[in-house]
Amino acid sequence: MKDPISIFILDVSNSSTEKMGEELTVYLDEVVDWITYWTKNIGPIQIKHRAGDEIIFVGPGYSTAYTIAFFVSRVWKYKDHMPYFGLAFGDIEKELKEVDLEKWIHPLIKQARYANDLIKQEKNRMLFKFELDQFYPSDGNPSLPYHQFRNEFETLINALLHLQLKFIQNQTDIQELVCSLFLILKQQKEIATLLGRTAPTISSHFKKGNSEEILDTFSKIISILHSLQVKAYPKRTIHPQDTNENLTKSIRNHLKSILKTLLNS
Repeated sequence: MKDPISIFILDVSNSSTEKMGEELTVYLDEVVDWITYWTKNIGPIQIKHRAGDEIIFVGPGYSTAYTIAFFVSRVWKYKDHMPYFGLAFGDIEKELKEVDLEKWIHPLIKQARYANDLIKQEKNRMLFKFELDQFYPSDGNPSLPYHQFRNEFETLINALLHLQLKFIQNQTDIQELVCSLFLILKQQKEIATLLGRTAPTISSHFKKGNSEEILDTFSKIISILHSLQVKAYPKRTIHPQDTNENLTKSIRNHLKSILKTLLNS
């Protein structure tokens, strides 16, 4: 039986900068610990910190990798050494708990690697890029010919990500902070109290920083991935939205618990 999975390969910009290598390595180990904690209740995952500045993640469901990647990017500590993520999703026949990332050879891994390499070649690097060359419906049902439109899906999702990046790059530091805090806390009043600002000030930063558009793009991509998974697995009783809600709740609860550390870093 096939199962839906998603993958990201995280790499770090300017990781070879003098004196930063060891510090980034320690930080990436911390990020691996975060992700392992976030995903403890969603089923088996595989994650590995490799080659100094790379993390590879494989988890259940089409939306899991992008969800985690987005949260990681919003709370990332080193703004001069931002991460970028090559992403892929699809189906595997092997049970995820049996996968050995050091030895596993699969087209989806190659896709994520290829997407990561494409970002690396860009002058203005994307934060996220999907490669969907091997995407197909798990049951091979000819009435669900999504594999015929994989290039269109890839173009659509990556176009949304490119637009999202433009908004992110135009944010000031305070606008970026407000956007990230809203992603975690979901309440502008709580953000105002935390930062010692008025609610109208936080609202202004939220609007001027296009935070609504950034977060709405995130939500829309997640919805697209859920829809594709449901149509590829119509008989599965667990809806991917439920799994994703459990994941995001786990992420938010953890980030709330370390919020002071994140703000002071």
